[in-house]
Amino acid sequence: MGPRHEVSLGTIVREWGRIGCIGFGGPPTHIALLRRLCVEERGWISAPEFEDGVAATNLLPGPASTQLAILCAWRLRGTAGGVVGGLCFIVPGLILILALSVVFLSPHPPRWILGIAAGAGAAVPAVALNAAAALAPASRARAGTKRAQQGRWVVFGVLGCAAAATVGPYLVLVLLACGLAEVVVRFKGGPVARAPAAALVAVGHAVMIGGLGALAWVAFKVGALSYGGGFVIVPLMQHDAVTTYHWVTGGQFLTAVALGQVTPGPVVQTVAVVGYAAEGIRGGLFAALVAFAPSFLFVLLGAPRLDQIRANGSVQAFLCGAGPAVVGAIAGSAVSLGLGLGHPWQIPVLGGALLWLFVARRGVVSALVLGGAVGAVLSLAGVST
Repeated sequence: MGPRHEVSLGTIVREWGRIGCIGFGGPPTHIALLRRLCVEERGWISAPEFEDGVAATNLLPGPASTQLAILCAWRLRGTAGGVVGGLCFIVPGLILILALSVVFLSPHPPRWILGIAAGAGAAVPAVALNAAAALAPASRARAGTKRAQQGRWVVFGVLGCAAAATVGPYLVLVLLACGLAEVVVRFKGGPVARAPAAALVAVGHAVMIGGLGALAWVAFKVGALSYGGGFVIVPLMQHDAVTTYHWVTGGQFLTAVALGQVTPGPVVQTVAVVGYAAEGIRGGLFAALVAFAPSFLFVLLGAPRLDQIRANGSVQAFLCGAGPAVVGAIAGSAVSLGLGLGHPWQIPVLGGALLWLFVARRGVVSALVLGGAVGAVLSLAGVST
């Protein structure tokens, strides 16, 4: 599959920029908007080609919907189209989330702003559980139907959950170990690359000193080493941002996650909030650059070979191991996120969010907005925030 060079860059700027502005709701919304544009309205890409693109980008680490946006634009205009389309998809939400970071992370925000942040943050653990629940069925189906395969799926999920709740900085190693373990089992102990894991340990220790090096490492984990849904960024970032480097408090991290959910574009832009807290605007921009650069490289360099990647047995096996660990990690992050709640009134807000998402089966954005509204009302009423 190669690029067609049949659509102008101006058209890509307009259409991908529009999706970047209205793409609230995470990957399902982004995929639906891209399909409507490229397949249904314009006929630029056939339905089978689009579905193949969705499947292929879901095999890559990092934000899948961002990579799909880059891939569709690449298909229409080559490398230039992929770069322009990807940037237009990312930049609107990045500008908005950095502007909101200035407001919500200011030294002395108004009480009602604090109330919105605390109320929306109270709903975030419920959002994490909802994300894990949404990912689990497909992950389990991918694992296979045999008892041993289902047993490994459970074990990997438990390991991911435990790692997210206890050894946050080393979660990436747990995800990699689960993926490699599945490769070993399926290929009867065949050769498995161990160098990447060792390199990750070395890099991880090298950036423990903090500064931009540490921020680069955190953003790189988010952009290049996250497998599964966008919410996996939470357990990958939380321990570093809150405990190791103290860039944000637990409550501020909850706010960062909420902002990433309610702004358009990829959820991975949450990393820009953490970057802003660490180094101001330059930190936010730097974190976003590091987090999204791998997606551009993966797609622009690998697009002609995505069919081969999909057919690769080792890749499939690795994802069958890493996938359930990711689901478990997202669920486990709800524990540490819940521990970040600092006000008694946030507990009933969390309970209400759980009911809203799991019983009423309503959307994530509305849950966060309602939580923020409750927080604003309580703060204006004089309740401590």
